[in-house]
Amino acid sequence: MEQIEFCKGGGCTAKLGPDILDRVLSRLPAQKRDPDLLVGFDTNDDAAVYRVSEDRAIVQTLDFFPPMVDDPYLFGQIAAANAMSDIWAMGGRPVTALNIVCFPQSWDLNILGRIMQGGAEKVAEAGASLCGGHSINDNDVKYGLSVTGLIEPARVLTNVGARAGDRLILTKPLGTGIVCTAGRVKAADPASMDEAIRSMTTLNKYAAKVLSRYEVHACTDVTGFSLLGHLSEMLGMKRRASGSPDAEDGGGQVAGGRQAGQTDQTSDMTLPDSTGQTAGAGLAGNSNQTDHAVQAGSRNQSGSSPLGAVLHTSTVPHFKWVREFVEEDFFITANGQRNRNHLGDLVEFHNTAFWQQELLFDPQTSGGLLAAVPNEIADEVLTEIKKLGLPCSLIGEVTDQLDHILVTA
Repeated sequence: MEQIEFCKGGGCTAKLGPDILDRVLSRLPAQKRDPDLLVGFDTNDDAAVYRVSEDRAIVQTLDFFPPMVDDPYLFGQIAAANAMSDIWAMGGRPVTALNIVCFPQSWDLNILGRIMQGGAEKVAEAGASLCGGHSINDNDVKYGLSVTGLIEPARVLTNVGARAGDRLILTKPLGTGIVCTAGRVKAADPASMDEAIRSMTTLNKYAAKVLSRYEVHACTDVTGFSLLGHLSEMLGMKRRASGSPDAEDGGGQVAGGRQAGQTDQTSDMTLPDSTGQTAGAGLAGNSNQTDHAVQAGSRNQSGSSPLGAVLHTSTVPHFKWVREFVEEDFFITANGQRNRNHLGDLVEFHNTAFWQQELLFDPQTSGGLLAAVPNEIADEVLTEIKKLGLPCSLIGEVTDQLDHILVTA
């Protein structure tokens, strides 16, 4: 039997670039808006939300991709966790899932069995039911889920609706694309791969349960478009860069991203102290979340009320070996560079080392939730999520004093 090459590079690094999707989606014919379609693709959200009664809506999503790790069982777990994450990012809970499988029928079917076993176990952990699926014979392996969830229409979270003064919480460390790139060429220490795999197989269910008890203005999960890409969507930004999305400047350097006094920062990232207690928590803050989020997103995307953000690199959680992989081995991803080019001058870097920039542009697989919460409850929310043992952090704040994302120390 021919040698099976299971992991050729996949996960969310295999997704089409945001520029390609923008060009295609912008040319789709306009559809008459169904009043019960609460969230469609016009706000670049994580999943669709459709109201079926006054107090119930369904949340629909799907996600699948090629393997990013060599172990079929772990790949199945990661792909399932990643696919279900969109439901939690919208504030819902997954209830049913269908397998999506592409597999070479000439291969050992035990591999397929292990993939599906890993996925099934994560679906069970999520409290959902696996109800079947669809498979095709293909030259390469791909796996994922189509997932349906439930939510109250008044409690839908979208990735737009952030308000000036909100603070940004990230619930998982960054760097899965960089670490898996190193792992694919057998250059990653096993401990570094184990750290990334633990993160990718951790369900966002637990962080989402904490967030559901608080007022949250916007939420998304961080995946293939990187932290900066998903944050730009959260802020309702339009791309203001000019030129070809894949162009390089005359010196052969990847274009995109403002620079302001770039220096090399050598210290490791640390999590901030989060012991402060504040008032203001409660479910009431989410009562009109859907209407506010959609209205705020439309306003921000139109440019009449632009929002920006300040990110602090010293508080961005990341995997321990990321700096070494970037600086010494130059393990970066093509999609990371496409993310950089796509964002163009929407991002300004101040005193930010190259490896830190790559971290923020790195496409994540089964990444954490990024939530915008009111300043007065942010420390309390962070403390509660940390009690779960998750390496989360407050990484920045939303502002109406900028029209772009400022990344600083």
